[in-house]
Amino acid sequence: MAGPAERRGLIGIKERTTLNWNDGIIEEFRANRGHVTTMGFGDRLVLVHSIGAKTGRTHVFPVAAIPDDGGWLIAASKAGAPDNPAWYHNLLAHPDVDVEVPDPNAADGIRTLAVHATELTGAQRDAAWERFTGASPAFADYATKAAPRVIPVLRLLPRGH
Repeated sequence: MAGPAERRGLIGIKERTTLNWNDGIIEEFRANRGHVTTMGFGDRLVLVHSIGAKTGRTHVFPVAAIPDDGGWLIAASKAGAPDNPAWYHNLLAHPDVDVEVPDPNAADGIRTLAVHATELTGAQRDAAWERFTGASPAFADYATKAAPRVIPVLRLLPRGH
C-alpha cells in the first residue's frame, strides 16, 4: 500500500523501493520480537523514530546497531551511497527521539526508550567505526563505496543516562 508521499507523487522509484524495504523490515521486527531474519540481521537492529528536519513529521527507520555503554551505536552508511541518509540529518536537527529495541523481558519482546543521539567525532568515531567493520565486512565495503564521504557514527543513549 502506498504511503501519503507516494500517493502525492513526491518520491521517486529509488525512495519508494527503500520505503517498501524498510516497511517490510519494520513489520518483521515487530512481528518477531525484534528479530529480523532478512539479510541475517537477527537482533542487531533498532527502530529509530526520527522527526523530519524539514517536515517535522515522524519517521521510523530500521538501522543496524551495536550495543554500547548502555545505549547503541548506529552508522549512517546508506549502503555506501555518496550522501548521508535523510535520517542522519533528522537526528542532527532533532536528537531527542524514541527507539524500539529487542528486549526478551518485555511482554511483546520490544521495548521503546527515549534516547538522545550524539554524533561521534575524531578518535571516538574511528573506534566506533572499527566495531562496525569488525561486526560485518559489508561496512568496510560501504566505506570504500562512499569515499570520499566519511560515514558518520552516532551514539544513542537513553535520556537521563
